Amino acid sequence: METIKRKKRKAFVDENFCVACGCCAKVCPMSAIHVPNGIMAKVDLQKCVGCGKCAKECPASVIAIQEVENEKEMV
Repeated sequence: METIKRKKRKAFVDENFCVACGCCAKVCPMSAIHVPNGIMAKVDLQKCVGCGKCAKECPASVIAIQEVENEKEMV
């Protein structure tokens, strides 16, 4: 049986359009998103599992779930 290796998925915030409402942080099951100083959502890529709940909840639609090749791309 052949094993299929899936690429990791992570959330990325479009920093130019985030309204810092915090909706994404409220629904993140991994507590991977926070809004420091009410300025903009930040994703902790080490905690993010790419579930997409934040992207669905974002009223500004500025969060995208993207595949990443490896850990080096997540810096």
